Amino acid sequence: MTGTPFTALRGQLHEAATEFAGGEDALEGILLGLVDDVDRAVAEPLEIFPVCHHSPASALAMARRLREKQPKVVYLELCEDMTPLLTELRNCRLPVAVQAFASDIDGFPPDWAPLSVVAPITEASAEYQAIAYALDTPGVELVLVDRSSDHVFQWDARHERTDDPAREDGTGAGSGTATGTEAETALHGEAVGVEIGDLRPRFAELEEHLLRHGKVRHWSEWWHQYVEVPLGDSDHDTYRQVMFLIGSLFRRLAPGDGDRVRVDEDRERYMWTRMREHLAATGTDPADCLYVCGAFHAASRVDEFGVHGGDGFEITPRTATTWQYGLIPSSNAAIEAQFGLASGSVSIAATQWTKNLKRTRVKPYRLAGQAGTERTAKKALPPTVLPAAGAPAEDRLSGFLQKPPVLDTLDETELLGWSVDIVRAARRNGYLASTADAIAVFETSILLAGMRDRAKPTPYDFQDAAVTCIEKDRVPGRRDVRRLVEIMMGGDRIGQVGYEALPPLARDVHDRLAPLELNLQQRGVRRALLDMTSRPELRACSDVLWMLRRLLPHGAARPVMGERRLGERSIQESWDLALGTHQRALIELGYEGVSLEQVLEQRLRRTAYGPRATTAEVLAAVEDATLYLGGRRLAEELGTRALDVLAGERTVDGAPEVLRRVRGLLAYYRTSEPVLPPWIESFVRTGYAHYCTLLPTAFRDEDATVGQVAAMLGFLFGMESLALSLGCDRTQLELAVAQAHPNDPAKTALLWAARVQLGTLSRGELRARCDELLANPLVVPSYPRYLSGFVHALEPVPALADVVVEAVSNAFGRLPDAVLLPWLPVLITTLRSNAAELAPLLIREAGRIFPARLAALDAWVPPWHGQPAAPRALPAAGAAHGAALLAAHPATCDALAELLGRTEGWTEAESSAGTGAALLARHPATAEALATLLAPR
Repeated sequence: MTGTPFTALRGQLHEAATEFAGGEDALEGILLGLVDDVDRAVAEPLEIFPVCHHSPASALAMARRLREKQPKVVYLELCEDMTPLLTELRNCRLPVAVQAFASDIDGFPPDWAPLSVVAPITEASAEYQAIAYALDTPGVELVLVDRSSDHVFQWDARHERTDDPAREDGTGAGSGTATGTEAETALHGEAVGVEIGDLRPRFAELEEHLLRHGKVRHWSEWWHQYVEVPLGDSDHDTYRQVMFLIGSLFRRLAPGDGDRVRVDEDRERYMWTRMREHLAATGTDPADCLYVCGAFHAASRVDEFGVHGGDGFEITPRTATTWQYGLIPSSNAAIEAQFGLASGSVSIAATQWTKNLKRTRVKPYRLAGQAGTERTAKKALPPTVLPAAGAPAEDRLSGFLQKPPVLDTLDETELLGWSVDIVRAARRNGYLASTADAIAVFETSILLAGMRDRAKPTPYDFQDAAVTCIEKDRVPGRRDVRRLVEIMMGGDRIGQVGYEALPPLARDVHDRLAPLELNLQQRGVRRALLDMTSRPELRACSDVLWMLRRLLPHGAARPVMGERRLGERSIQESWDLALGTHQRALIELGYEGVSLEQVLEQRLRRTAYGPRATTAEVLAAVEDATLYLGGRRLAEELGTRALDVLAGERTVDGAPEVLRRVRGLLAYYRTSEPVLPPWIESFVRTGYAHYCTLLPTAFRDEDATVGQVAAMLGFLFGMESLALSLGCDRTQLELAVAQAHPNDPAKTALLWAARVQLGTLSRGELRARCDELLANPLVVPSYPRYLSGFVHALEPVPALADVVVEAVSNAFGRLPDAVLLPWLPVLITTLRSNAAELAPLLIREAGRIFPARLAALDAWVPPWHGQPAAPRALPAAGAAHGAALLAAHPATCDALAELLGRTEGWTEAESSAGTGAALLARHPATAEALATLLAPR
């Protein structure tokens, strides 16, 4: 073992064992074995990430590591048959539990039915960070490698099971004896719980020793004080080595329970076998993978350990039991009760997770669309530089073990806020608490922390102080002070309000959705299918659902199929409804009015008349009023407000959104109304003058993006015909463009496109300028920015698509590889970041110009090279002039003359050789009038 990074640590532990034990004995073997386990896990090519279940420190370290490493494959210690359920987590409000349920069993004793396995997931957990990263990051694969739900019961000899609530292999049956309400603790029922990272000592004497010397009452409190807080700010290597050490310690000091040890080792063999199978099947490099598992299983000593381990383990087939999978609601209290954690520990962990994010500014991973997760606006720390592949690990463990504990300073503001909040909560629940009690809780928390050798009171110290100072001799309400502290620290409460107690608006919503025949008061997601063709009465339900989607948080009413846009209505819709889960939001909605229409109108008015309302926001309110409320009264009122807001704006930040919404509203009114509403005519007229005034400044302003300026030009050119018909002067636009003198290459190209549209610059001159840019070596590096401007110009001047294709093609055809290859990534990133939505127009034009087959490309000549057209064959000198075909086949003319009632016959030609336009010579007035009209003034 010489030459490893832990050689010095081994020597120190050997000296310590010799000094305290008087020679070599079991103590030295245990201490050196711990270092061997850490060394083995650190040296594994496939990076192992040890975690503890519902640990904020593990979640924080996981979020950091995922952003640093960006693994392509994440192996997760979770039942492998639960993989399809993980994508549905984005539709849930955490905490939830992934469940595998079987009522029809085949292969197990009948008295075991029903079989149920649950895996609770909270936001402050490392496994959730890994899941969110894998599901929302393109190209990342999430592989669950733990035994299936069927194997959980295959390896479970239930008749030999003891009454120990801590089940083998980190599973436990919910006993429901922990503090908390009966509904909260019974959410998981009698299901077997599967968790990642069971890091509770299995040696009772060791746990008792740690609790006694740590001056704590429960293992969760010891873990928070001596592991969570020290590891919260540690680096990645220190975190891994410490967690490996803890897992190895608990593993080596575990009692010799044969069944329990067998299941632990079989799980480890199972997981490593699955990972090697996946690596062999996909050819993935182990360096691009991350293995997330409990620290207890990370320090494994089985022969199958590692990517180069043995393959002697045989996985037994599953039984014929039919498993059903789904998501069930969970709660912090249910997790605590099921896994034997201290009451309030999960809530405190969630609070600690939030504090860690604010302190470290680490940006966590969250599933897109996840309901119920907190959003942080903190800027994430820059990722650290990863060591080179194959670099030897450093010994961070020695420094961590020798470093004295860092004493956190007392955060008086936080403790004072806790004291005031608990007194307020106690008064709401019937306690005779006062300001004096808040002071007493504050001082007692500091006193208890000092008695327990802590510089800063922990939430557990504060909880004890609150119980001592407030609870007195009886509990006046349903909740005691300890439960109030748990709720204050973030504990969840799951309740349901009966129909009769709901506000009028909520009852009205349930009444109007009654034709769906769904129990919408029950928690969870309900799928509603609406076929308005066969059941026209469901159109009213559809209107209610779209308003709920507009008013309630995301996830309460989520459309799966169907959409509602201006001028469009779906005949069939499919919805995922979770009104029971979002019942609080629905109740709070009832405080704003007595009907959905009233509340929506009030919110639209509040948005439109807000002090910081923008033109785009007011136009969005106009669109919502038209979509959801119908009629023209509110839409016209809000449209008039949009006119006032536009006139007062001095920036062009919202120009793209204004253009998009005005186009949509104009298209809607032109197809559904006989005449345009007066407000939108005034808006177009005012907007034309407004953007003409701001155009020269926007071209020079560095803060105005090329997309915003393009949107302004899109408004001016797109609405030009309507604006001119309403009395606007085109000269104003011509002067604004003439006064524009941009310095940015993209804006310069945009200005050239505008001049082409106005006719002050010809297409030939524009092509010549592009050629000059490519011919100038000093300008070539910035040519992609010119192209970005040209692509943005497709918004106001879509007819320039062929010129843009020509500009890009000339660059690829003329630039040498030495210039083109370094320049190409800049072009791609510039177009992707600045003009991604306009790229399809460019691609369609390129597809129209270029040949469709590769074989034709060699002989193809670009149309912009000006290939001369083939000369047209002139008629022979003696060829007859006139309409020879008409004279040869007079039947058509005869039929037309008969239809028009003309009976005259054919007129003989005066001369067979006659030429010229005889009709023009007989009636010269028309030609003279045309000549007068075209004469220069």
